[in-house]
Amino acid sequence: MKLLSTSIIALALAATPALADEVANKSDYSLSNPTPKALWRPLSADRPDFTESPITVDAGAVQLEMSIADYSKNGDSNTLGIALANLKVGLLNNTDIQFVYDPYVKQDDGTTSTDGSGDMQIRLKINLWGNDGGDTAFGIMPFIKIPTASDGLGNDKTEGGVIFPWGTDLGDGYGLGLMFEVDFNFDEATNDYDTDFIGTGVLGVDLNDQWGLYFEGIAMFNSDSAVDNRTIFGVGTTCAINDNFVWDLGVNIGLSGDVDDTQVFTGITVRF
Repeated sequence: MKLLSTSIIALALAATPALADEVANKSDYSLSNPTPKALWRPLSADRPDFTESPITVDAGAVQLEMSIADYSKNGDSNTLGIALANLKVGLLNNTDIQFVYDPYVKQDDGTTSTDGSGDMQIRLKINLWGNDGGDTAFGIMPFIKIPTASDGLGNDKTEGGVIFPWGTDLGDGYGLGLMFEVDFNFDEATNDYDTDFIGTGVLGVDLNDQWGLYFEGIAMFNSDSAVDNRTIFGVGTTCAINDNFVWDLGVNIGLSGDVDDTQVFTGITVRF
């Protein structure tokens, strides 16, 4: 799961002073001087829930987070995404770069069907504290959307924003993640950019060493008073195959506003 028990990490380091000293010096590692695998922090992903993790990929490591299939339905319209991917590369001990791309998307509004590739996002995640220990973790993630989508699948506009993810270990296998996000999105109705404010909260539960559950609430507000507020509830499960491979399954249910009625997805996270 993406909510790690950071206090467990701290306890492990306290029990092994030599390892603690090495972790304390992880700031020396970079993309050109990769972190040894023995010092990698526990796997932390920005999926399957909407709430992002404040934890970065270790310097020199590569992490692929991919939806094998992602299906959403909104009234008579439905969208299918295949192999929607987020490729992460650790640049520094507290910084990674992410390339988010949708290679195949098919949309059907009940009358016409359009398919092709989607837009690309480039994101930079910087962890400010809690990457390698402590009871809480916090980060900042600026991002930009590059309009690469096929005709009919995007708005051909450059957009962007910034994300502030925070997480904490609640003990006994429970973790809490909170996120605040500000997006600058183009509004075709006004031919100008609006500001979206997004707040999320996710509760993660470790059922055992392999399986976990999460429950999530998402609220979205727009600077245009004509746009209704939107809320979503999500629930899902994760299964850790090993330390570097996790499978997940989840569903989001639209509660209010112009959001998908239902979204179902399954995917994987692989680190190497």
